[in-house]
Amino acid sequence: MTAALLLLLAAAAQGDTGSFVLRNFRFASGEVLPELRIHYRTLGQPRRDAAHVVRNAVLILHGTGGSGRQFLSPLFAGELYGPGQPLDTTTHYLILPDNVGHGRSSKPSDGLHARFPRYRYEDMVAAQYRLVRDGLHVNHLSLVMGTSMGCMHSWLWAERYPDAMDGVVPLACLPTQIAGRNRMWRRMLSAGIRSDPDWRSGEYTSEPPSLRAALELLFVTGSSPLQLQRAAPTRDSADAYVARWLETRLADTDANDLVYQVEASADYDPSPDLERVAVPVLAINSADDFINPPELGLMERLIRRVKQGRYVLIPISDTTRGHGTHTVAAAWKAYFAPFVASLERAQPAPPGGQPGHRSRRASTAGRQREVPAASGSRLPAG
Repeated sequence: MTAALLLLLAAAAQGDTGSFVLRNFRFASGEVLPELRIHYRTLGQPRRDAAHVVRNAVLILHGTGGSGRQFLSPLFAGELYGPGQPLDTTTHYLILPDNVGHGRSSKPSDGLHARFPRYRYEDMVAAQYRLVRDGLHVNHLSLVMGTSMGCMHSWLWAERYPDAMDGVVPLACLPTQIAGRNRMWRRMLSAGIRSDPDWRSGEYTSEPPSLRAALELLFVTGSSPLQLQRAAPTRDSADAYVARWLETRLADTDANDLVYQVEASADYDPSPDLERVAVPVLAINSADDFINPPELGLMERLIRRVKQGRYVLIPISDTTRGHGTHTVAAAWKAYFAPFVASLERAQPAPPGGQPGHRSRRASTAGRQREVPAASGSRLPAG
């Protein structure tokens, strides 16, 4: 058994898993879902100061098509969660939700298919907020970070809940509306599935052929030419590589889920309110990211509007993985670790709280949490 696997097992043993149910959740579209289930994992224990403010909670948000489970991989957890590492699970309380439409949270493939409410990023962030505040009873976050779609969510958190966190780390995105090629490939993917006669308005009995083309497009947008050339340096190896990848993805991807996931970004645009971001921000992109190509120069212009914003562009290397560099923590940990340390140094010194305190309701593994529909828009002030 490897050291990385031992680390992950130890971290998982410190945590919890469950589902938080929001009753009569109203989406921005006006649609209402009687029960919206948000699945989550936590690692570590929340620690409160004398005023009962949680001081060590970190919310980690996944990308399109992913789940919180991806942050248990050695590429991420093995670099961040161990003793003395930036998110050491003996000193931090990590919250890893499955977002709306993903993983084990409520999604179209559960049964509603294309009758599932049209969720957008603002709905996903609102559900995350309710999980943190009402499901886990966390009244303050030390850090909000996210990858790809989760990166975009972290920008929305910084604007909508400016008092809820100490800092933000968006990984692999831009804080502006999705346009240009990034918008075009998303549009082609969803239109390709929706126009497929075998999609049958979402009521298919077997996955439509267009799903394969959609996944092929995702493969191109999210991959790294350098790494693929090394992994498949011959014609035969390249053919075999992509065949294996497609076989795996086709087995665990639902066309309705994918369409909803991609379309959720349609109205994302935090750019008008960047001046509202009051906390420190460390934005990280990589130079080999097809989805957020650095030659556009957008981040350099936008980050100037963030009062305490810093932008780091990771150069192409043996470590980077294209858009997927966001989950390869070794590529950016040298910037991330001191940023997290600076946030923790800036926290008020606890005069005698009770480390490890947890409400009884948030500590029972595997239990569903049920609350009424949301009200309010901000974590309780500490």
